[in-house]
Amino acid sequence: MPPAMIGFLQSAFFLVVPLMVVITLIITVHELGHFAAGRLFGVAIDRFSIGFGRALASWRDRRGVEWRIGWAPLGGYVRFALDETVASVPDINDLEAMRTRIVAREGAGAELRYHPFKPLWQRAAISFAGPLANFVLAAALFSLLFATVGEAVSPFKVGAVEGGSPAARAGFQIGDRIVAANGRTLPGYFDLKSYLAYRYDVPMTFDVERAGRTIQLRATPAPVNSASGFGWDQTEGVLGVAIARDGPWGFHRLDPLSAVARGTSQTWDVISTTVFELARVATGKASFDQFHGVVGMARVSGAITQRAIAEAPPDLGDKVAGVLVTLISFTGLLSVGIGIMNLLPLPILDGGHLLFYAYEALAK
Repeated sequence: MPPAMIGFLQSAFFLVVPLMVVITLIITVHELGHFAAGRLFGVAIDRFSIGFGRALASWRDRRGVEWRIGWAPLGGYVRFALDETVASVPDINDLEAMRTRIVAREGAGAELRYHPFKPLWQRAAISFAGPLANFVLAAALFSLLFATVGEAVSPFKVGAVEGGSPAARAGFQIGDRIVAANGRTLPGYFDLKSYLAYRYDVPMTFDVERAGRTIQLRATPAPVNSASGFGWDQTEGVLGVAIARDGPWGFHRLDPLSAVARGTSQTWDVISTTVFELARVATGKASFDQFHGVVGMARVSGAITQRAIAEAPPDLGDKVAGVLVTLISFTGLLSVGIGIMNLLPLPILDGGHLLFYAYEALAK
């Protein structure tokens, strides 16, 4: 086989396979959220599919639900009985005709087994359960990393201040320890970097330890364009300080309870940051270029996999561990993003149905 073809196949493998695995996991968990809530409320369910297209395998459980594995592993879906899913909202005339057919066929009260006739709050809960499952997945993945790999420990202090930078104008000095921003604790350098990344042009108050006392400095991180490492440029907020280590850097493993608490906190941080950035985009304060579609996700997942393999130690087990850690982290971040995007008030998304249910509640 020609070397060019081998290179193409390798690139395709690193782009497509990780993306398929990540997307299938995230969407399957999302649909399991809808499924679990539907089953909790006694909704009749016809099918749960992992993947799309013709079934490679299928079976029915004791409740009559068909479980299947489709040949196209790019997500999945749950189908409630009567072909009604959380992605479809029949109009009132269709509902009445449907109710009449069900009662004639199964008897009075039988319609209460079906999704469109469930109480409003239950239908809303079923819609919200999908995004909620994505958030739970992210928290579980982050917790797993904190319990196995550990939490990054990166104590730091200001090693230098760039002339004319936001930090210089605010009065930062060499040796300062930045402990908080806008009341948010920043125990390590990576916490500071991630917090500033999406908050360029946002005035902030920093708690700074200097000479044994805590002072407050006001600074506005400046936007800086840089290569993301994934094939596109991105804008990040920077203060204009060089960091000096203030102790050993490494990873500290957490006990199970602490890992769950930290994983949940991390998930909330990602949610709040994503919502913050979406609000900035909506108000024109940030560019939508910061968000990327399926092609971007494929490039990210491929780059993450290749980078993990390249940077891992020579031992095969360590390389595999490096790939898993980076992909698990990426999956958690993407799961939060998909959960939030599904809550947007658009007709085909869960958020659109929640908006419809809110209107229905107010119209009663």
